[in-house]
Amino acid sequence: MIKIGIVGGTGYTGVELLRLLTNHPNTQVEIVTSRAEAGKAVSDLFPNLRKHYALNFSNPSQTDFSQCDFVFFATPNGVAMKTVPTLLEKNIKVIDLSADFRLKEVAVWEKWYGMKHSCPELLADAVYGLAEINQVEISKANLVANPGCYPTGILLSLIPLLQTKIIDTQRLIADVKSGSSGAGRKANVGALMSEVGESFKAYNISGHRHWPEICQILNIHADNPVEFTFVPHLVPMIRGIEATLYATLLQDVDLATIQTILLEFYQNKPFVDILPLKSHPETRNVRSTNICQLSIHHPPENNRLLIISAVIDNLVKGAAGQAIQNMNIMSGLPENMGLNQVGLLP
Repeated sequence: MIKIGIVGGTGYTGVELLRLLTNHPNTQVEIVTSRAEAGKAVSDLFPNLRKHYALNFSNPSQTDFSQCDFVFFATPNGVAMKTVPTLLEKNIKVIDLSADFRLKEVAVWEKWYGMKHSCPELLADAVYGLAEINQVEISKANLVANPGCYPTGILLSLIPLLQTKIIDTQRLIADVKSGSSGAGRKANVGALMSEVGESFKAYNISGHRHWPEICQILNIHADNPVEFTFVPHLVPMIRGIEATLYATLLQDVDLATIQTILLEFYQNKPFVDILPLKSHPETRNVRSTNICQLSIHHPPENNRLLIISAVIDNLVKGAAGQAIQNMNIMSGLPENMGLNQVGLLP
C-alpha cells in the first residue's frame, strides 16, 4: 500500500486529489495539511468526502512525513521548494502540482514568478510530468513537476506534429479558454460567479506564466526555436479547458494522414482520445476524467492551415489526475489505476 501525504489539502487540486484517491486500490492517504484549517476534520470542510476519510488537517510545519512514500504539493507557487529537499533526503518521492520545478532555468523562473528560488540545484533533476511524453523518465524520477493545466492540452496536441516535422515552428497560436476553477480556491473578486457569469474575456495577453513552460517543452521537440502565441480566456463555467490551436503545414498532407500520425503516436496511451475527423470535442465530454480529447480540422479552401481542438478537465488531467497518473508510473503500477472515471453528463 502506497502511503500518501498531501500538502495543501483545502484548494481545488488538493480536494480533487482526495476525491480521486478514494478510487485507488493501492493507496492510503496518511496526512493532509492546511495551515488555516489545522485540527479540522477533512470531511467537515468537504462533506462529499464523508465516510471516505477520518483524517484531520494538520499544520505542515508541525507534520512528520516520514511515514509517507509520496508527498503531493497542491500549494501556491513558492511553497514546495522550501520543503522538497528535506523530503528527498528521506527518500520520499515528491509530485509538485505548483510551478516550482517546471522551468529549468532559474533566471527564467525568478523572472516569471517574482521570487528567488530556494533550491535551484533541483531544477535539473525534476522530471516534467507530462505522462504521455516522458513516461520513461517519470518511471525513474524522485521529483516530478506536474504540468500546468493550459500546457497539458496544448503540448499533447502539438508535440506529435513537431516530432514529425509537418508543422511550421514559427507560426504556432493557442487560443485557449478555461473555467473559473483554474484561478484556484481563494477570495478573488474576478473569479466570483456574479463577475464571471454571462461574460467572456481574454486575460494576461501580454504574458501568462504558462507561456515559458509551454515554450520550453515545445523547443525540446522542435528542430528550431518556436515562435508561439498564447492567449488565455476565462469563460463562465467551473471546470474545463478548450484549446483551439493553429499551425501551418509545411507540406501538403491530408487530414487522414495527420489523423494516422496522432492515432499511432497515442495508440498505447489510455488518456488521449483522438476523435474521428470533423468531430468537435466539448469540455463536458471529459468533465471529472483524466482524458484529453483531440480533433483536427482544415478550414475551407486553406489546406495549409491545421486547426486542432483539445479539451481536458483542468482539475483532473490538468492537475490532480495527471499527478496520480505520474504516481502510478513512478510506482510501477498501470498508469490508469484509479483513474477510469467516466465523464459526467449532462
